[in-house]
Amino acid sequence: MELKKIALNDVHEALGAKMVPFAGYNMPVRYSSDIEEHNTVRNAVGIFDVSHMGEFLLRGPQALDLIQRITSNDASKLADGKVQYSCFPNQEGGIVDDLLVYRLSEEEYMLVVNASNIEKDWAWVNKFNTQGVELANISDELSLFAVQGPKAIEALQPLTALDLPGMAYYTFAKGTFAGVPDVLVSATGYTGAGGFEIYVKNDNAKAVFDAIMEAGQAYGIKPIGLGARDTLRLEMGFCLYGNDINDTTSPLEAGLGWITKFDKAFTNSDALKAQKEAGVQRKLVAFEMLEKAIPRAHYEIVNLEGDVVGEVTSGTMSPSLGKGIGLGYVTKELSKVGTELYIRIRKKDMKAQVVKLPFVQK
Repeated sequence: MELKKIALNDVHEALGAKMVPFAGYNMPVRYSSDIEEHNTVRNAVGIFDVSHMGEFLLRGPQALDLIQRITSNDASKLADGKVQYSCFPNQEGGIVDDLLVYRLSEEEYMLVVNASNIEKDWAWVNKFNTQGVELANISDELSLFAVQGPKAIEALQPLTALDLPGMAYYTFAKGTFAGVPDVLVSATGYTGAGGFEIYVKNDNAKAVFDAIMEAGQAYGIKPIGLGARDTLRLEMGFCLYGNDINDTTSPLEAGLGWITKFDKAFTNSDALKAQKEAGVQRKLVAFEMLEKAIPRAHYEIVNLEGDVVGEVTSGTMSPSLGKGIGLGYVTKELSKVGTELYIRIRKKDMKAQVVKLPFVQK
């Protein structure tokens, strides 16, 4: 299958990006080094091109009803200009995908889904659209830039009259940005470093990207690849679909009970409610290495007796902490903070400890 290209593919190649296949797209994984790019975002400001993400528009009087039936969170709590993190539960107790729900108006919403799941999610939403909601898959029409880091506000404010400092976390506004009208600017991100995500039509993507790079120059802005995006999100303990959550992991096991609201009916809500009442048997935990070692996805997690009790779902060397950190599923008994575990790395068991998230405080 031929790799899809994001609108600014050639721009990233010209910037010296190492391009790799990711979720069916040719994507920039790094420009310099993962650690340098990670630190740029933690300490200053960086720009990610995450135009591979998927966007669906839902319009009509029944749009909210459809969202309520297929997502776990309560979208009726949204007001115009608000964003909500949620997931699509499947009928077997797992997760189809995690997503963001944007309320554009009372009868119009935008769902932002993972690139690897665009086709699957589109089919899922359509399957439950029994009330004639107008659906549009606009994933191939939009570019998405995540400008993240403590200096993001200063770098971006000269480009727009929108009040960026006044935008609360998980809110958004539409306006003119870098001279382009009708750009959606959202106070969201996947790094824990603060910042904004900017949705712009592909035709205007290069102009907006160039303007951001120019405005951010005084603040040390750099383009950032998917490598640093992964270490940044892991330091915050944010789940990555396909690693920490998937079709077989329940939102309750994954620590996503806070987006699973049982005051409404949704896909598989009865079974998930029963699971909550009975208590989950395994849990996604955060751990840090007590020995010098780097945990990686699929490494076995073992108990003090040497029995395999789970596996690592995400792991890395934390650039901010200088130690190995990871996430993984273990039995409920071993999920308490402070519990000692071992990670089996090349047949050697290395000591780790369950810790509280996030690994790095904002």
